Amino acid sequence: MAYLTQLDAQLLLLLHDALHHEPLHTFWRGISLLGDLGWFWAFTAVLLALNPKTRSVGLAAIAALALSTFISNVILKNAVMRPRPFEALAQLVPLAEASGYSFPSGHTTAAFACAFVYWRLLPKWFGSMAVLLAVLIAFSRLYLGVHYPLDVLGGIATAYIGSTLVLKTLPRFSHS
Repeated sequence: MAYLTQLDAQLLLLLHDALHHEPLHTFWRGISLLGDLGWFWAFTAVLLALNPKTRSVGLAAIAALALSTFISNVILKNAVMRPRPFEALAQLVPLAEASGYSFPSGHTTAAFACAFVYWRLLPKWFGSMAVLLAVLIAFSRLYLGVHYPLDVLGGIATAYIGSTLVLKTLPRFSHS
């Protein structure tokens, strides 16, 4: 496990050395803000739930967001208790504020929980845009120095499990 943790840290530092450019900082902070408290994803899910044609998709996204976020922020973060990268790596200066534990990334979990639902239930162009935005949000967390790569992968995995459970257990989607 120590080797994996060290590799994770080295990968994050390599990314920072290779990709950090002052003109991009504001862009990545803005992308990351879309993931704060899952507000953007909750907003899109509520908008979909308000439209009779997409109501079931919006409700599924809300359920996936709630379940995945609970698994991520309540169960996993408190079970793993991984410090943030900037707390463990003296040479890393974060470009955004973050508190609490690092694993898994809550921003990534929220983004992918809804993006996976949209990908499966909406036209592919919409689902593709949602997944692309989720990828950008996940990358922003690395760029800003507030998560390790494994935190982001953990968030994606948590969102996949949460969204799949929702889609398999809700009667409307049980055949999916």
